[in-house]
Amino acid sequence: MKVFTQSTAGIREGGAGAKGNYMWLLLMVLLWGASWPVTKLALESVPPLWLAAIRFASAALCLFGYLIIRGQLTVPVRADVPILLSVAFLQMMAFTGLGMLAMVHIDTSRAVLLAYTTPLWCVLLSWLAFRQVPSRLQGVALVVGMSGVAVVCSPAELNWASSDTRLGALFLVLAAVCWAVVILHVKRHQWVSAPIALAPWQMLIAAVPLSAIAYASEGPPTSITLDTSLLQLLFFIGPVATSACFVISSEYGRRVSTFSMSNFTLGVPLVGGGVSYAAFGNTVTPAFILGLCLVVFGVVLSAIGARGTD
Repeated sequence: MKVFTQSTAGIREGGAGAKGNYMWLLLMVLLWGASWPVTKLALESVPPLWLAAIRFASAALCLFGYLIIRGQLTVPVRADVPILLSVAFLQMMAFTGLGMLAMVHIDTSRAVLLAYTTPLWCVLLSWLAFRQVPSRLQGVALVVGMSGVAVVCSPAELNWASSDTRLGALFLVLAAVCWAVVILHVKRHQWVSAPIALAPWQMLIAAVPLSAIAYASEGPPTSITLDTSLLQLLFFIGPVATSACFVISSEYGRRVSTFSMSNFTLGVPLVGGGVSYAAFGNTVTPAFILGLCLVVFGVVLSAIGARGTD
């Protein structure tokens, strides 16, 4: 049984194709970052859990079509079931569902920043769960990054007297931790199938319980009024920012090192925060900028500290 690894996929960071790889990854970051404020707009018309369900159902449909056209659609094998369920339930269902619920309660700039503290939680969870003592650089990264989180979550930035603020911040921290657990699982899983071969199945698995929970808690989707504007938002969130970006991540992300990919994804909260500021006029205070810089710097240090283990 052949095991899928980065070495079998082939990492090509140099050479003539490197520029093309980075251009595709830049497009991915721009689309992922823009998807946060676009999601905020869609939440004005669609309840959060229904929006998450629609996102993954539409993305799964597109990825199934993509793999069928390329003759690469396969049924997941038993050895990949643990990672199939882990990504589906923790990264897709929990991270996305909690993130969308949080955006009902907290502004997008702060939401995307707190959600992308995941690499910092990876360092902490590795330490607690696997007794992997952080290197000195990773320890500094954790202190710096969490200091940024503390600044962004300080009373000067968030109104902690509001139950909406408390609930939104809690959802985002839980979402980041869920994603961190998946990242640690992904690093330890022996892949048989390529990630993109499992992706549509993971999205489908996530969409089913999301739909059930949405129906139970938010009512039937008949209350959603579809118009041209909303359909455009849903198309961007699902087929474009989810399925197309997953294809880019799978096809081009494997051609660069984990260190490079980690640094690229740092652009997502920057793009998300910038677009949110331009679209919604989210307040950008000196404290928020300080917190943003500390979190970004902490994640960079974390990536550098983990570089030797890639």
